[in-house]
Amino acid sequence: MTISGKLLRDAVISGANNIYNHRQEVDELNVFPVPDGDTGTNMSMTIKNAVGELKNTSDGATAGEVAKKAASAMLRGARGNSGVILSLIFRGLSKGLSGKETASAEDLSAALKIGVDAAYKSVMKPTEGTILTVAREGCENTVSAVGTDAVKFLKKYIEAAKASLEKTPELLPALKKAGVVDAGGMGFIVILEGMLSVIENGVMIESADEVKPAAPAAVAAAEEGVKFGYSAEYSILRNTSKDVSALRAYLETIGDCVVVVDDEELIKANVRTDHPGKAIEEGLKFGELTKVKIENMREQHKSLIKADKAVQSHKKAPVEPTKDTGFVAVAAGAGIEALFKDLGVDNVVRGGQTMNPSTEDILEAVEQTPAHNVFVLPNNKNIIMAAEQAVKLADRNVCVLQTRTIPQGISAMMNYAPDVDFKANRSAMTEAIDNVASGQITFAVRDSEYDGHKIKQGEILAMDNGRIVFTEKNLTKSLVKLTKRLVTSASSYITVMYGSDVSDEDANEAYEALRSKISGDIDIVLVNGGQPVYYYIISVE
Repeated sequence: MTISGKLLRDAVISGANNIYNHRQEVDELNVFPVPDGDTGTNMSMTIKNAVGELKNTSDGATAGEVAKKAASAMLRGARGNSGVILSLIFRGLSKGLSGKETASAEDLSAALKIGVDAAYKSVMKPTEGTILTVAREGCENTVSAVGTDAVKFLKKYIEAAKASLEKTPELLPALKKAGVVDAGGMGFIVILEGMLSVIENGVMIESADEVKPAAPAAVAAAEEGVKFGYSAEYSILRNTSKDVSALRAYLETIGDCVVVVDDEELIKANVRTDHPGKAIEEGLKFGELTKVKIENMREQHKSLIKADKAVQSHKKAPVEPTKDTGFVAVAAGAGIEALFKDLGVDNVVRGGQTMNPSTEDILEAVEQTPAHNVFVLPNNKNIIMAAEQAVKLADRNVCVLQTRTIPQGISAMMNYAPDVDFKANRSAMTEAIDNVASGQITFAVRDSEYDGHKIKQGEILAMDNGRIVFTEKNLTKSLVKLTKRLVTSASSYITVMYGSDVSDEDANEAYEALRSKISGDIDIVLVNGGQPVYYYIISVE
């Protein structure tokens, strides 16, 4: 048996629906305690980008035509490293099935190998124990199945991929400690299983968006993609010696995404729930409430979908270059966006940690930059690969600088010289990336043991150039301790950017505390970055 274009089309849609339905389960396999872009969500958004194209594809399309449409849409919609790798595997399918009326076992085997090879080449330092290993070993362990029909081959491939997935904890110690398998590898298998459901049994897995549950609350959640309707956030002026873990335990019974930070005199709490009143009542048992904020998450979700649809329906035509060099940066937070604009960035793509923009988002920003040569600053390690895919699609010369943090992006821009050529600037800006130390202070979204640190959900995390170095309960102490760690005898300039969850008053108090602990010879600048996720971002040069 071979796979027709119609069957392949329906299989990819079924695979997309399957990962969409299980995206949260895949997200929860993430062992890194920092708020992340979430593997399952990124993979789901990547393949979902192909669904609209495929639904408009006729029953008479060939397997090669279907694979090409899917791969093109996924390449543009790729988000995060896992999404880019997934899109490259499907791009291999497209190349391997090019010109094919139907897909045989031999065709699938060769096409998957093309995709795996391309995915490995796209990663600067491939890590085994990830989706790369699962996809590769799936190919290597199905050589004997190539002579069978396509359905048997796909079943054998999934069996081999599952066996590989089970071994990922032996290759990555962090997975073994957490007792989980690799999230990207699991997401890939979920997609393949959704595809097999159609190819073997003719059963299309429906998206949870399209299923109509009987319970009205379940309908609302499925239709709107939001499990709990409200976000309740508040601070508590502590007047009791009660253990704050009791508050966390209660909030976990009425919702999810619970964060409780005990800062000695102040407790900060956040929960997504359908019962915000209960969350507030429980908080009152620990002291007087302040900075209370309740948001309707479903309403926000609807607004985001509406805005996204509006953007999709008003794609802008590329602008003509009028200058030699331009810049695109990825950033979140009004203050940080303004800072990049002041440094000469033409277009800022809103995104970052937990908000990975797609290749198409970056491509559109590039093509709206009126320059022959465009530097792209991803400013996040999980966005670099998506940015690099835009290079192949752009109508002008694009150079993606390997900026993994906001401070690296700022330092690169500060070292741009308009009076030298493109190559010289590329060299100088790349060198500048290595000459800045980056610090981030955020919170733990899950209990974890990572890189030798036992971490509890809600604790403050301090990161030195992306590596967790300590946990704390006090934000100001965290800022001082981390900054002192980043400073060397050669340091002369410190920039501290405070986020949306830090008040002006608290930021200024923290600045004064930092100023008292750092040598007077070093300039310190405080900036209202307005960024989400990170309480503070620190740049030391």
